[in-house]
Amino acid sequence: MKRVEVEDILKFRFLSGLELSPSGKRLGFVVQQAKPEKDGYTGHIYLYDLATGSTKRLTGGGEEKSLCWLDDETMLFAAGRDKALAERVKKGEPWTVYYALRTSGGEAEEYMRLPLKVQDITPLSGDDFVLSADYRPGMPDFTALSATEREAAYKQLEAEKGWQIIEEIPFWSNGVGYTPGRRRRLYHYNRSTDRLTPLTDAREALVSYRVKGEQLLFISRLHEDKLGRAAGLYLYDFATGIRRTLVSEQQGLNIEEADFAGDAILIAASDMQTYGHSQEPHLYRCEQEGLRLIWKNQRYIGSAVATDVKLGQYRTQRRGQDCLYFLVTEGFCSRIMRADAEGRIDCFGAEDGALQDFVPVPGGFIAVGQRGLRLQELYFVGTDGQERRLTDFNEDYYKSHRLATPQYFTFESGGDILDGWVMLPPDHDPTERCPGILNIHGGPKAAYSSVFMHEMQVWAAAGYAVFFTNPHGSAGKGDAFADIRGQYGKVDYQDLMNFTDRVIERYPCIDPDRLGVTGGSYGGFMTNWIVGHTHRFKAAATQRSIANWISFYGTTDIGYYFGEDQMTTNPWDKPEKLWWHSPLKYAHHIKTPTLVIHADQDLRCWLAEGLQMFTALKVHGVDSRLWICHGESHELSRSGKPANRIRRLTEIGGWFDKYLK
Repeated sequence: MKRVEVEDILKFRFLSGLELSPSGKRLGFVVQQAKPEKDGYTGHIYLYDLATGSTKRLTGGGEEKSLCWLDDETMLFAAGRDKALAERVKKGEPWTVYYALRTSGGEAEEYMRLPLKVQDITPLSGDDFVLSADYRPGMPDFTALSATEREAAYKQLEAEKGWQIIEEIPFWSNGVGYTPGRRRRLYHYNRSTDRLTPLTDAREALVSYRVKGEQLLFISRLHEDKLGRAAGLYLYDFATGIRRTLVSEQQGLNIEEADFAGDAILIAASDMQTYGHSQEPHLYRCEQEGLRLIWKNQRYIGSAVATDVKLGQYRTQRRGQDCLYFLVTEGFCSRIMRADAEGRIDCFGAEDGALQDFVPVPGGFIAVGQRGLRLQELYFVGTDGQERRLTDFNEDYYKSHRLATPQYFTFESGGDILDGWVMLPPDHDPTERCPGILNIHGGPKAAYSSVFMHEMQVWAAAGYAVFFTNPHGSAGKGDAFADIRGQYGKVDYQDLMNFTDRVIERYPCIDPDRLGVTGGSYGGFMTNWIVGHTHRFKAAATQRSIANWISFYGTTDIGYYFGEDQMTTNPWDKPEKLWWHSPLKYAHHIKTPTLVIHADQDLRCWLAEGLQMFTALKVHGVDSRLWICHGESHELSRSGKPANRIRRLTEIGGWFDKYLK
């Protein structure tokens, strides 16, 4: 059996983008794999036949990342196979080319090209489509320009890279860059006439849309000066061209999902009054006189289970014949929930592990999931409680490697029962002591579980005991448990210290004098906080962290609303509270050797946070190191370039080896 290595990320296959054919007989999906020579990931479309259980690859181009069904025999996917057009796109032209592929075989053929950067597309009837695309004010209409005019437009776009005019917030977005004036906009497109018609205003920011027959249901937010969290819900009729408001933005609801359920329209929305922006949505039914509450929800809508071995596009909500299906997180697992128009609720799937995408099929669902210590595969999840694995994309890896098994236990902290896990090295000799690493998840509204985590398996294979928990603030145990607004560094810090105490008590093989701590995002904040409040850890690696809530407020893409919501104040009302909860305030207490990891395109927790922390460490004589990863965003550890993901884990491993071994 082989031991888990940092470079194993190159062997993993990532499944995503499930789309069922109109007849429901076949399933299209995407499989991606890291390719270091391309400094990225290749993607291919696969087909799963529900009748025979067979799987086959349909495409070979390597850039296929999503798909939709044109009819029961034909798929559409976007790709940049026209090299001449690809060069024009590099110069700034917004084009998306779709190819049609017959599932029976043959080469994909160009089907249509659109002068937009399309994000997703849904076929209607005949030659009609509805799509969402990136909209930028002032972008030239390249379809109407001559070759000479096009070259002049290129020069103008290149010149504009030298400056930026900002008139609204947020002024940038993680993974996107500067966004003033840019919107995700909704369009209707007719292929036969090549006519493209905007369906939303240039000031609107589209959240999501759903189509049923001649009706289009969509969620959007008005974006003028400041983008708020409240959203509106609208119904558009293709036959009449009439748009109707179902829920006004002035009602103050954060609408997360909306769809047709039979003859009804159901929405998942929160008024944000009790638990702020992190409050879970309740389920409402749209009626003539307004919204009717049909289910008070305490589950996390979506899959909050943390993992570093998924990549691609995932849907957390699907439509049934007379109901909606959602992914929800309960405890430390994600399952499928069914909700009908009367608020009747059922849940399906094992009460351990993670589901990340799914489609309803007769007798249950086909889902992308992680079960036990396996990486992603397709599973059949039956409504009768039965499950079976359908694919073996990562089975060879699972069978050929020695994996550390998370050992589960519970403990009491802050008046609640919390979940915790310890992973001992696979070949650990119980008579010998080993160093340990406390790993803290991001969020904070996320959840660790027992599923495969590459980074933890790497550390365990290197001889470390890895331990992790879901402190107050985590998802899966209701809004009250997750609500740590204004309490960061208090109850959650105590949870983590209590957990560390219990781990040391239960596992005398873990050396309490050789403990490390690490985490990213919220986990980076907590790492910063911990080393400023205790010296029990002999090494730390803080990643994409928050160091200063005051600077975070005005520099990140979510700071102006998330920071105020989570800290319950702003820099003008109670700056002393923001400073009290800032790890930077306590940097003069730090003695722990600390590695600081940050990406220079991380606009969620901007680079300034890492720079401030590193500067404070050096000023106070702490042995420290700053690794800045160029060109990566907040998603470095999950979807960054393969070489950068490998280097990140190598940096962390080397730092802990230096101080803990």
